[in-house]
Amino acid sequence: MQNPGTSPFQILTEEQHRDPVCGMTVTKSKAAGRVEYEGKDYYFCATSCAAKFKADPEKYLNPKPMKAAARASGGKYTCPMHPEIVQDGPGSCPKCGMALEPVEVSEQEEPNPELADMQRRFWVSAALTAPLLVQMVVGGIATWVELLLATPVVLWGGWPFFQRGWASVASRNLNMFTLIALGTGASYLFSVIAVFRPGLPVYFEPAAVITTLVLLGQVLELRARSRTSGALRSLLGLRPKTARVIEGAHEHDLPLEEIEAGNLLRVRPGEKMPVDGVVVEGTSSVDESMITGEPMPVEKAVGDRVTGGTVNGAGSFVMRAERVGRDTVLSQIVRLVSEAQRTRAPIQRLADVVASYFVPAVVVTAMVTFAVWAIWGPEPRMTHAFVNAVAVLIIACPCALGLATPMSVMVGTGRGATAGVLIRNAEALELLEKMSVLVVDKTGTLTEGKPKLVSVATVDGISDNEVLRLAASLEQSSEHPLAGAIVAGAKERGVRLEKTSEFRSITGKGITGTVGGQAVAVGNRQLVAADGLGHVSVYVAVDGRTVGALEIADPIKSSAAEAVRLLHGEHVRIVMLSGDQRSTAEAVAKKLGIDEVQAEMLPEQKLEAIQKLQQTGAVVGMAGDGINDAPALAQANIGIAMGTGTDVAMESAGVTLIQGDLRRVVRARRLSRATMKNIRQNLFFAFVYNVLGVPIAAGVLYPVFGLLLSPMIASAAMTFSSVSVITNALRLRNVDL
Repeated sequence: MQNPGTSPFQILTEEQHRDPVCGMTVTKSKAAGRVEYEGKDYYFCATSCAAKFKADPEKYLNPKPMKAAARASGGKYTCPMHPEIVQDGPGSCPKCGMALEPVEVSEQEEPNPELADMQRRFWVSAALTAPLLVQMVVGGIATWVELLLATPVVLWGGWPFFQRGWASVASRNLNMFTLIALGTGASYLFSVIAVFRPGLPVYFEPAAVITTLVLLGQVLELRARSRTSGALRSLLGLRPKTARVIEGAHEHDLPLEEIEAGNLLRVRPGEKMPVDGVVVEGTSSVDESMITGEPMPVEKAVGDRVTGGTVNGAGSFVMRAERVGRDTVLSQIVRLVSEAQRTRAPIQRLADVVASYFVPAVVVTAMVTFAVWAIWGPEPRMTHAFVNAVAVLIIACPCALGLATPMSVMVGTGRGATAGVLIRNAEALELLEKMSVLVVDKTGTLTEGKPKLVSVATVDGISDNEVLRLAASLEQSSEHPLAGAIVAGAKERGVRLEKTSEFRSITGKGITGTVGGQAVAVGNRQLVAADGLGHVSVYVAVDGRTVGALEIADPIKSSAAEAVRLLHGEHVRIVMLSGDQRSTAEAVAKKLGIDEVQAEMLPEQKLEAIQKLQQTGAVVGMAGDGINDAPALAQANIGIAMGTGTDVAMESAGVTLIQGDLRRVVRARRLSRATMKNIRQNLFFAFVYNVLGVPIAAGVLYPVFGLLLSPMIASAAMTFSSVSVITNALRLRNVDL
């Protein structure tokens, strides 16, 4: 037997075989097909797989080399809804029918053949379905014309659904595709018979419309999933393509894939770190906001560690590579995001669970209906038996059930967008109303996310503006990130700046120069000997004498305090996880009334902290804006990205707040409550029609009232249930947030 949680493609007993077409594990005694090729027996989960293999065995036994994306992931593909499904090469999930995706995403975007195929099928089907919709309203189209229009829609456009529906039956994992195949197939087959049996109604319209709508849903789903992969590709894109290797007296560029641990690498001004390593020569300042989320650059000297993907400042240094390829911090972040995304359980799984019980019940009901009418019904018995059995299948068609969730989500997300809240998926909407803990990053979420001049301290009676004039005038010539904050602060206060001369930058310490005939120095304690001015960012000296200091910090957003108050009013506990220093993080938390704070955290530590909260039973939301927040955003039950943050953060989250206003989380919760209430109402409508309609279609009212529900009325009832669902969903446009 297989161990729990082990992929069925990985462990095979003597009685088990791997289907060479789809990769499923097949028990020899229960195999749907067997093919002998070159003296060896191959077993299959379905006759369709056996037919494909028989047509071209070498295609499956000796496949062509895979593309770069497949090679990057070792050729392994998995299902986003069923992570236990792992197989070699692309295909469809044997459990839910969804397209499999690579376990690991490559940096280069590969074309998605399934998306292209579904788009082509949708547009052709939509064009052929349009005249059938006109027929439903005004009539006038001959039945043979309807047959010509509906046949390519159902048989060609809907062919993937019939394949997946059959696979669900063969693998005993009934899902939404089982319902779709039954509903459209029954409508189409009955209509074909009716074309040659005048007097019977035809139902080409519902068969074609349902097929086209499901194709549209597949296109939208595949597009959304490709955007998720795009986030991971953008993360990988942070790596430079090459690195400058030092070999003796010579230096040359090598592709990043050829860099090995121990190589000496030159990092020039403005370049990204190629891999993780340690500085062995030189000094510089490095922007590590990708990892820490902090905007302040970090000074690096011999012995300090640097991380691949971070950005070098104005200095140049030599580093020794230590962790390369899959072992770098950046690669680990990519894996963390990818794995966290795959652990989610989408809300659509509810429909599959319902379908697993609903479909067998409908099929059995249709069979019993046919048998009862064929044996005990009035003449013509066989006609009554067939018509009533088809009526059962048609009224049980999953159109309303399939629309119940996506229609509410579509309208709800549109309403959210007008309120500054972008919702990416139904799962986020479902969980927002249950959120009990909100984890927040500090920088860019509670604070502005960029350095700003906060205060000026002076000594010996020198004015603030004078110290600021001297410092900002000198900083005009500097490329250091803090220089911009000082110059901007001076301009905001109306301080007039002067030209400087003899400018000099001292790496790791600061700058010096002459302003108005005075020798000015701006930098840290190593450059300016100063004490007694408190914890500051930059010291200022004139003619060798310390005259003041400038405090540069990341200011708290004006909306942060109100956001915390509103969230507490929603009974949400707030936890801050920050990569910043503990003193700074605790000061911000105390000022805003944050319930708990953890500081000096790396990306993987944030993820672990969220996992611990989830283990206590909490439904955790995570609000962040940086690349370093991406793993935590993906791991949280609800990832909430600030609209002012990075694309990677937004792609890793289920919710994006436009303008980065945390108060909009409260709006998102209100929207969640309204949308989930609407979804429950829609599901109720959909099931009521089925629960009431199926027995009536089967003929339970005939013995007492002499009433039968013809397939035409069944089709109308099915349509009405869909209209009810859509109309109810549209009410969300007016919900008050």
